[in-house]
Amino acid sequence: MDPHVRDCIRSYTEDWAIVIRKYHKLGTGFNPNTLDKQKERQKGLPKQVFESDEAPDGNNYQDEQDDLKRRSMSIDDTPRGSWACSIFDLKNSLPDALLPNLLDRTPNEEIDRQNDDQRKSNRHKELFALHPSPDEEEPIERLSVPDVPKEHFGQRLLVKCLSLKFEIEIEPIFASLALYDVKEKKKISENFYFDLNSEQMKGLLRPHVPPAAITTLARSAIFSITYPSQDVFLVIKLEKVLQQGDIGECAEPYMIFKEADATKNKEKLEKLKSQADQFCQRLGKYRMPFAWTAIHLMNIVSSAGSLERDSTEVEISTGERKGSWSERRNSSIVGRRSLERTTSGDDACNLTSFRPATLTVTNFFKQEGDRLSDEDLYKFLADMRRPSSVLRRLRPITAQLKIDISPAPENPYYCLTPELLQVKLYPDSRVRPTREILEFPARDVYVPNTTYRNLLYIYPQSLNFANRQGSARNITVKVQFMYGEDPSNAMPVIFGKSSCSEFSKEAYTAVVYHNRSPDFHEEIKVKLPATLTDHHHLLFTFYHVSCQQKQNTPLETPVGYTWIPMLQNGRLKTGQFCLPVSLEKPPQAYSVLSPEVPLPGMKWVDNHKGVFNVEVVAVSSIHTQDPYLDKFFALVNALDEHMFPVRIGDMRIMENNLENELKSSISALNSSQLEPVVRFLHLLLDKLILLVVRPPVIAGQIVNLGQASFEAMASIINRLHKNLEGNHDQHGRNSLLASYIYYVFRLPNTYPNSPSPGPGGLGGSVHYATMARSAVRPASLNLNRSRSLSNSNPDISGTPTSPDDEVRSIIGSKVKSMVHHLYFNDKLDAPRKSRFPERFMDDIAALVSTIASDIVSRFQKDTEMVERLNTSLAFFLNDLLSVMDRGFVFVLIKTCYKQVSSKLYSLPNPSVLVSLRLDFLRIICSHEHYVTLNLPCSLLTPPASPSPSVSSATSQSSGFSTNVQDQKIANMFELSVPFRQQHYLAGLVLTELAVILDPDAEGLFGLHKKVINMVHNLLSSHDSDPRFSDPQIKARVAMLYLPLIGIIMETVPQLYDFTETHNQRGRPICIATDDYESESGSMISQTVAMAIAGTSVPQLTRPGSFLLTSTSGRQHTTFSAESSRSLLICLLWVLKNADETVLQKWFTDLSVLQLNRLLDLLYLCVSCFEYKGKKVFERMNSLTFKKSKDMRAKLEEAILGSIGARQEMVRRSRGQLERSPSGSAFGSQENLRWRKDMTHWRQNTEKLDKSRAEIEHEALIDGNLATEANLIILDTLEIVVQTVSVTESKESILGGVLKVLLHSMACNQSAVYLQHCFATQRALVSKFPELLFEEETEQCADLCLRLLRHCSSSINTIRSHASASLYLLMRQNFEIGNNFARVKMQVTMSLSSLVGTSQNFNEEFLRRSLKTILTYAEEDLELRETTFPDQVQDLVFNLHMILSDTVKMKEHQEDPEMLIDLMYRIAKGYQTSPDLRLTWLQNMAGKHSERSNHAEAAQCLVHSAALVAEYLSMLEDRKYLPVGCVTFQNISSNVLEESAVSDDVVSPDEEGICSGKYFTESGLVGLLEQAAASFSMAGMYEAVNEVYKVLIPIHEANRDAKKLSTIHGKLQEAFSKIVHQSTGWERMFGTYFRVGFYGTKFGDLDEQEFVYKEPAITKLAEISHRLEGFYGERFGEDVVEVIKDSNPVDKCKLDPNKAYIQITYVEPYFDTYEMKDRITYFDKNYNLRRFMYCTPFTLDGRAHGELHEQFKRKTILTTSHAFPYIKTRVNVTHKEEIILTPIEVAIEDMQKKTQELAFATHQDPADPKMLQMVLQGSVGTTVNQGPLEVAQVFLSEIPSDPKLFRHHNKLRLCFKDFTKRCEDALRKNKSLIGPDQKEYQRELERNYHRLKEALQPLINRKIPQLYKAVLPVTCHRDSFSRMSLRKMDL
Repeated sequence: MDPHVRDCIRSYTEDWAIVIRKYHKLGTGFNPNTLDKQKERQKGLPKQVFESDEAPDGNNYQDEQDDLKRRSMSIDDTPRGSWACSIFDLKNSLPDALLPNLLDRTPNEEIDRQNDDQRKSNRHKELFALHPSPDEEEPIERLSVPDVPKEHFGQRLLVKCLSLKFEIEIEPIFASLALYDVKEKKKISENFYFDLNSEQMKGLLRPHVPPAAITTLARSAIFSITYPSQDVFLVIKLEKVLQQGDIGECAEPYMIFKEADATKNKEKLEKLKSQADQFCQRLGKYRMPFAWTAIHLMNIVSSAGSLERDSTEVEISTGERKGSWSERRNSSIVGRRSLERTTSGDDACNLTSFRPATLTVTNFFKQEGDRLSDEDLYKFLADMRRPSSVLRRLRPITAQLKIDISPAPENPYYCLTPELLQVKLYPDSRVRPTREILEFPARDVYVPNTTYRNLLYIYPQSLNFANRQGSARNITVKVQFMYGEDPSNAMPVIFGKSSCSEFSKEAYTAVVYHNRSPDFHEEIKVKLPATLTDHHHLLFTFYHVSCQQKQNTPLETPVGYTWIPMLQNGRLKTGQFCLPVSLEKPPQAYSVLSPEVPLPGMKWVDNHKGVFNVEVVAVSSIHTQDPYLDKFFALVNALDEHMFPVRIGDMRIMENNLENELKSSISALNSSQLEPVVRFLHLLLDKLILLVVRPPVIAGQIVNLGQASFEAMASIINRLHKNLEGNHDQHGRNSLLASYIYYVFRLPNTYPNSPSPGPGGLGGSVHYATMARSAVRPASLNLNRSRSLSNSNPDISGTPTSPDDEVRSIIGSKVKSMVHHLYFNDKLDAPRKSRFPERFMDDIAALVSTIASDIVSRFQKDTEMVERLNTSLAFFLNDLLSVMDRGFVFVLIKTCYKQVSSKLYSLPNPSVLVSLRLDFLRIICSHEHYVTLNLPCSLLTPPASPSPSVSSATSQSSGFSTNVQDQKIANMFELSVPFRQQHYLAGLVLTELAVILDPDAEGLFGLHKKVINMVHNLLSSHDSDPRFSDPQIKARVAMLYLPLIGIIMETVPQLYDFTETHNQRGRPICIATDDYESESGSMISQTVAMAIAGTSVPQLTRPGSFLLTSTSGRQHTTFSAESSRSLLICLLWVLKNADETVLQKWFTDLSVLQLNRLLDLLYLCVSCFEYKGKKVFERMNSLTFKKSKDMRAKLEEAILGSIGARQEMVRRSRGQLERSPSGSAFGSQENLRWRKDMTHWRQNTEKLDKSRAEIEHEALIDGNLATEANLIILDTLEIVVQTVSVTESKESILGGVLKVLLHSMACNQSAVYLQHCFATQRALVSKFPELLFEEETEQCADLCLRLLRHCSSSINTIRSHASASLYLLMRQNFEIGNNFARVKMQVTMSLSSLVGTSQNFNEEFLRRSLKTILTYAEEDLELRETTFPDQVQDLVFNLHMILSDTVKMKEHQEDPEMLIDLMYRIAKGYQTSPDLRLTWLQNMAGKHSERSNHAEAAQCLVHSAALVAEYLSMLEDRKYLPVGCVTFQNISSNVLEESAVSDDVVSPDEEGICSGKYFTESGLVGLLEQAAASFSMAGMYEAVNEVYKVLIPIHEANRDAKKLSTIHGKLQEAFSKIVHQSTGWERMFGTYFRVGFYGTKFGDLDEQEFVYKEPAITKLAEISHRLEGFYGERFGEDVVEVIKDSNPVDKCKLDPNKAYIQITYVEPYFDTYEMKDRITYFDKNYNLRRFMYCTPFTLDGRAHGELHEQFKRKTILTTSHAFPYIKTRVNVTHKEEIILTPIEVAIEDMQKKTQELAFATHQDPADPKMLQMVLQGSVGTTVNQGPLEVAQVFLSEIPSDPKLFRHHNKLRLCFKDFTKRCEDALRKNKSLIGPDQKEYQRELERNYHRLKEALQPLINRKIPQLYKAVLPVTCHRDSFSRMSLRKMDL
């Protein structure tokens, strides 16, 4: 066998040599924390229960509440619910389980131990499994295992041919399918032949066709498309048996007959059938072209992709009737020309994922005999895509071809390769197979060969016999592959088509009838023999076929011969040929010559011109088809075989000439084509490496070809890198090379017959010395890490032999060869030091140092190159750690480090170099034995054994002995010299971290993420490493990272502030930061931060750092949220896994300041890992942070002054969270940038719609992470507390511990965590009771609030723990001072606050907790004799009352009026507890400002201020303070209800009462200022003045000029506004309505009447719509009815099942005497208690009648409080009615008219329009029921009833006044009008005179009785008012 073929086959079949390191997969490079890995590690996580997930949604909760709403309560003055009944509720509810032994007196140590055990059980071992790895680009050390070299496939498509049916079935039809690319004008697949003929039709051919092989019966094929594009067509060609007549005639019957008419045309069909039968008998082995069609592939794929059905039916046809040929997507798509399957083409061309489609092709085009060539086909296809296709005009052959197209399955069964080999999983050879169709890619594909393939395709194209004498018309070409010249030498290597034998010896082309120069479209596929000789050739024989049967005419007549020899100069001959055709058989020995050679004595067609065009194409993994490669392989093989001379082309090369030829052929490799180079890459590199390692012996001389081969390799690698950009991994390693090295490369064996000097590894090679230096370096070139870089760098001076460049090009990790070397020499077990010869070690050291200096010197110029070089070096050293002495390698690393550091000092901006150093370090640390390399077991003393093993870590002897000196402990936690010597690599890592995170490090800011990720990555790999799963070993590993704690503590001021982004319920804040930032740059002012941090020492500067000295007080850049999160998870990991005793010792050494810092850090961790909740995961996508400047925020801000516990909660609920002392350093420059990408939300942006399960899973992970993180924090807090207990100092930090604990309770926590948290809290309180009750009183309030909040949890374990904690808290408070007033007070306040602010708060649960507390009290034997149980009971009952009211409040959440009423009532219930009343007044104020009822909000604040004043005046007697409520009367008459006069008022100096921050002078001032602001917003500037009247004396007394100036400024503003808005129209104060409720549905609202205050200009329709809508929703729309009139409602007439609402517009009503005082618009709209509305009626029941029967009822309502009040609806307490007789109605009307006229006349400035309108209404002639009519009805005669005399007279006088006013108005109008209105004026005057004349007699008639003597008149005066029928209704 030919040596080259042998080598190829060996290369495809040999086993690979792969170096496998046992633990390699555990290094971080191969052990990424990927999602799938995480999923694996996350299996079996317990589901953590979170209240936030359990909490019911508002809606379903509402349903249960609905029936409660129906029995809504009486609102105002009823007692607060029935006390007894509420207690009954409480007594009947069930308590939660009591905690056992809660009340026992257990010693604290015992409690701690129990808590500790419980906390430590069932913990999740691997913290990092719960934490998603940070988003980094592919990490630098990640070295994916290269792809296994394998056969190339494009995107694969499965095509199944189902059926082919014509209108008539008379003969067999044969089909073929192939893919064509129109744009590249290339056939891109071989043909797939199939036939779908019935058995009957096949039977017609039986004599001609041998039995069919199963392989030829395939009906489905798999096509591969490497470059899918819009230009790919699936072309189907049909052939039939040859018959007489041209194609058109033969196709005619197919076009004219229709299947439907079969019976009609029966005879004709019979005739056709018999003809067909005859032709099949005679001409069965010849074919003729028949028809074709094409399918635009991408159309199918894209439409199938878009249609929704599972399988798509697509009809394709050409007629105008059905879908046209025009494309839906005609854009020609140019894909990235790369090999990655994913990026070929664009999405439209993605064949891997479309829906399977079933196509029905209905039209075929008949073939044109003169247009069969491929050129013509491309024209047709291009034309087909045009809308006005020529093809459409052709008459089609109708048929039905059904095809299925679908993406090919990964491993199909029953599949045959193009060579007809069975692909594995071929269970049964008798099944119809699927054929893999060979692809001819449209463009080059760069993939090395891995399988044997040797095929030849022959394409006869055209023949020109025009000039041949004689008859030759129906021409066919017979093709044969011959191995000799005898006709019997034809080889059976031609693949069969369909339904025939597998291989045949000959193939015939189809015949075009009567054409002397036909085109052909055949493809003949040949299987080439592995070894070819000079005698192999292709023989073409031309025949004329006679179609008609004539006497003595043979069937076929040969008319010409030609041939192609297969080898030429030893190379395969392929390509385009234009051959002459001989007329007679070729002579002897013709096969070695080419037909172009004119042989003597032969006759040729057309004078030996080329008349036959044929193309030969080879697809082979044996023949390179590249002259340069061929030459190289031939020479190398000759060298191996010692066969001389060698023939190459026309040259013969002798042995003496071989060396030069070989050298030139090596350098000529550069000229070869890239595609064959890649295809034969493996073989080529093997040969080149062989030449380097084993220099050949030529003519007895060792020839050194090392350098030439080395350079050739470098240049090949270079070409690969340059041309195949898309093919690199992230290190720029070319994937082809990487997989070569990993799988294929091996050290070449030495000859068996030569003396074996050890394998050719450098160490043992005899040729070592003679190799040129260039070859020494990366000797056996294991291209393993070949980071090749461009080798054309102009700046490298020197001759090409200076090998630096190639070294760089192929840093040749000798590693694989070293391992081989050790393996063959059995040295793998030898001690490392003696593994390699010295010289070799020196070489390596030199190499490393050269490269390092190279990196340092060039990093600014060739950044990319240096990066690659740097990573190569690092990988090389990483590999060396596995095979060489570690000490030696550490020295190498140190060398590199030294070079970099010396350079660093001189650089202005070091970040690039530091970044390179990080990459370098990260790669080295990714070694799988990183931990062992760090000697984790030895303490900081010289190691006992030279190589300590991990197992010794478990033996306790090396554990901590008790006498470790303190200095040692400090060393372990700092990057001290001993630490860094002992733990070399860990020291380097942590030093990098410390240096880069140091806030003073210039210019390293950009590397934060990088260095943090490095540490994160290392820790997460330790975490998941099975070798370290034992906790003791893990503790050892954690020891390597103890300094991390210190480093992170240093960075506290720079960490991202997670606390700001969430309030304690984990909702995103919606609040404008501007409101707060005005104070100082940061979110929270320094002083507040101090107060919160619980330290009184202002620590504004950073404390003297204990790691790196730094300037204090610098502004720091903040880290991003993501980096901070990674850093904190690392911290938690160390805290979790480190040895507790060590930590405790260290904590003992820390100063208070540093411990506080640690606590700040833990505080931050709590917020950072807070559980976000399922709902957040679901909402995440649409999450936006809104800004809303809500009034409530400002209001609270002002009320709060400085912060108390409850307020802090209020404040937190808006996200203004507290921060550690370093507050001010936060949120500096970077703040805004990061607010956007808060990590929590970031992770979801990539993929918005996650499935339900994914969300569940995410929530599960997040929940476990939150739980574990918080438990670690709790563990650490416990250690800190122990530290305090042990040292009995540093009590000051307990406040900090408590703060973290409380903060964690406030966050979203799981039930598991809360149980432990409460246990710790109880232990803490029992150890240090005075801490809460004396020092940290604020925290006590906070604690009460947290406990209560958890008492109302929906999860019973949380409840039982919280209630236990709460009970113990009371008990301890009682034990300290036999009274628990403080806790009592705090709990009551907390409850109200909780109720006021919490949204989803369930009273049922709280009730159970209260019951639990009662139960504890009853069972508490120790305190049974004291007052304690009774006090507890009182407290619980009171809480329960508040609770019940609150519940009702909750029901009315939607009904603002009802809600405020309830709050009002609750506040009233707190009359005895000023603090709480204040809280509720505040809650009301907040609710009002939310709804923009500023006046009401102001009233609430005034009431609050009055309340405070009332108590202040008892506390301190200061002249300038208000004397209680009385002072506030001017502001509002309602204020007096705040006076503390009731009998049970607490005295303010009692402990715990009035202790709130408001019960101080400044509190009072704050409330008043806020009230003034609200009044001002409400436009009530007059009230502003009254408020300031109270304030001014206070400021005057304090000599506070600044405040006074502000106040006077504000007053000036207020008064100037009053001046500008004098008419009052600009200030709308409100509209009032009377609303009555009737019907039992309303519960206690039934028959209640209220006056509602609505915003100004509210129409009746609006309020009516609002109330009807609201109650309609509540009771059902058909149930609610609005009573439209304002008549008194008769209850009996109403439907008892309905709810009626009566709404009437009312106006403020003042008696005449009141009008003296109520002068301005403000007066008339403030302090209103009486309202009036009028109802017109007639005595017979109609509302309106004639003038003389029109009565009117005026109703006057009196409310219980004056408006505006602290609520917007007030009960009506009193009602009176006045009935006006018709004449009184008339008097009122006339008075009103007269007033209007007067107003319009005297208005300033004058308003002519208004004036004319009023005049028109008064004197216009047309006015119906106008003044005249009134006068005529009432004044025409004197009434008979003397009671009416006065009225008559009054009306008469009114008219007198009226005419006078009309005259004035006319005069005024005359002065205003222009000339155009003169006529109008005259008309008005005429009308006026007419009116006046008509009225004259009526006006002048006086009633004599009224003008008698003066005396009687006075008697009557008084009775006049009694005459009107006045009815009082009380």
